[in-house]
Amino acid sequence: MTSSAFRPRRSVLYMPGANARALEKAKTLAADAVILDLEDSVAPEAKADARATACAAISAGGYGHREVVLRVNGLETPWGEQDMAAATAARPDAILVPKVSSAADVIRAGALSSGLPLWVMIETPLAILNLKEIGEAARAARLVCFVLGTNDLLKETRMKGSDARAALVPALSQTVLAARAFGLDCIDGVYNDFRDEAGFSAECEQGVRLGMDGKTLIHPTQIDISNRIFSPAESETAWARKIMEAFALPENAAKGVITVDGRMVERLHLAMAERIDAIARAVAP
Repeated sequence: MTSSAFRPRRSVLYMPGANARALEKAKTLAADAVILDLEDSVAPEAKADARATACAAISAGGYGHREVVLRVNGLETPWGEQDMAAATAARPDAILVPKVSSAADVIRAGALSSGLPLWVMIETPLAILNLKEIGEAARAARLVCFVLGTNDLLKETRMKGSDARAALVPALSQTVLAARAFGLDCIDGVYNDFRDEAGFSAECEQGVRLGMDGKTLIHPTQIDISNRIFSPAESETAWARKIMEAFALPENAAKGVITVDGRMVERLHLAMAERIDAIARAVAP
């Protein structure tokens, strides 16, 4: 893995697609990715205008290194297919499809996406039960990322989001497992109280422990915390590079297991080290 092939998704900020001023502001923010939203943040009577505003912003460009993703309305809604057609014309970096619950949903989205990469929301009980087949659909569509819709999961399951999301942890872990099984990224859900920095930080730390690649955000004040927590620590990066350097020595080229600073290190640790190094290089100032 090289840093040029790696795209960090530590901070993924939702922006209302109808708000042209906010979309312009997004060009100056330190988020790794921005999601221009046509779904939850837009009232039904404003859907068409929001679509035009968001797609014009995408076509105009100017977002620099930031990954620009358009969240369309569900394909079963009156706006979904029109959103997909507009997205394919505007050419964002990816299209985020909500309310995906089956492989058929992914395949349908893929057929409408003109080859653009797809992100999908995992936000229904049926989606959790069907994670394997949804992941397998990546073979038929350019599916690259799962995005947790934790607010919707809480609503649909009647679970409570308290106690460090204890009730949600099984679903979160299952989503990470499915993502890894099919080579996808997995982005954690939002934290609603953007003024609660301590609570947000704790949930980001939990996301890292669960194996998430980053977190979806609802406010720019959350970006720096998310970037920091989802980046490798300096000590972690230093150890990773030490492993890489050791395996690069000619005498270790054919070895599956070596010793580094008195610790046994296998080639699986080399693969992990290469990923850490790629993240560190990609996010370096």
